[in-house]
Amino acid sequence: MKIAMVSPYDFTWPGGVNAHVSQLSAELGRRGHDVTVIAPRTPAPVAEHSGSPENFIPMGRSVPLSAGGSTARVTLSWWLWPRVRQLMDRERFDIVHVHEPLAPLLPLMFLHHSNAVNVGTFHAFSDGQHLYRWSRFALRTWHRRLHGRIAVSEAARTFVAPHFPQRPYRVIPNGIDFRRFAEASPFAELCDGRKNVLFVGRKDERKGLRYLLEACARLTESRQDLRLIIVGPGQPDRVCASWLNVLSRVDADMVRLVGPVSDEDLPRYYASADVFCSPATGGESFGIVLLEAMASGTPVVASDIDGYRDVVTHESNGLLAAPRQPDSIASAIASVIDNPGLVEQMSAAGQRVAEHHRWQRVASEVEDYYQHCMEEANHGGNAR
Repeated sequence: MKIAMVSPYDFTWPGGVNAHVSQLSAELGRRGHDVTVIAPRTPAPVAEHSGSPENFIPMGRSVPLSAGGSTARVTLSWWLWPRVRQLMDRERFDIVHVHEPLAPLLPLMFLHHSNAVNVGTFHAFSDGQHLYRWSRFALRTWHRRLHGRIAVSEAARTFVAPHFPQRPYRVIPNGIDFRRFAEASPFAELCDGRKNVLFVGRKDERKGLRYLLEACARLTESRQDLRLIIVGPGQPDRVCASWLNVLSRVDADMVRLVGPVSDEDLPRYYASADVFCSPATGGESFGIVLLEAMASGTPVVASDIDGYRDVVTHESNGLLAAPRQPDSIASAIASVIDNPGLVEQMSAAGQRVAEHHRWQRVASEVEDYYQHCMEEANHGGNAR
């Protein structure tokens, strides 16, 4: 099949949706499909650069839009309209797979100009319902252009389906390159007897870094062997910077603020961790970082929120802590560090869950769904 894989988000900055797009496209390419990835791309310093997949077509620059404690970088350039039309006329794709199909602005353009079979993957989840409630009437024309609808989790499905209920949604989860994480070696310099607590993600407010920093400050009252490793782009906000100062006064070597890392180094940080913590406050549809940690055999502490509960079963393959509650986060981290039997149990269960989400399996589900949508489209069904 000839497939256009469209993301609304700027590929210059790393993020979960673009990682999904790149890795799914690579796996489909290995299966013999002709996949072209199309997304905005804005020049940026090398340190912020996330890399591009093969067969990548940059389509416009982006502007940052803030919502729900996070920042989305999307293009708002209407002048791309003729470029999209020309591309679609020239390439004649069999499948146009748009991610966040109702996001501005690129997915809407592709849906408008497409004469292919259109599949949309819905990644988003929010604790509020304002996004689709306010926009559903304006967006329903584009939603009707979809022949197939994928949600990456039950949380993502329940977020979008009430506003666009006319057609069913297929839940197909995010995938993971299981072996890349399962076979990684730790950094020797981090294997020095300290207990490494790892955070991976942007420093957006909803990622909850401030609560992990406060939890670590409370843990230092009873132990002196902690090291917090913070991996990911962006700069700490004022509150996080304040807690970093507190921790540095306790122990100048307690925190490593690493910043963005390469694809080669990321699995090694997971392998070096004694516990991985994702203290997000909400708005998570899935939590790919949880699977990356599980594949590495690293025990997981995560916020007890929608989306994360689709991945973590409490006291089986991870521990769920109350969001925005440093005491709860600190207690969960201490439970892992002080209980080798629990670590062994959660590591084994987590690897089983992560292996179930390997890209080979997920891509097979996507392929099957493409075929289903093409068969329905040939019989005149499922898009209006």
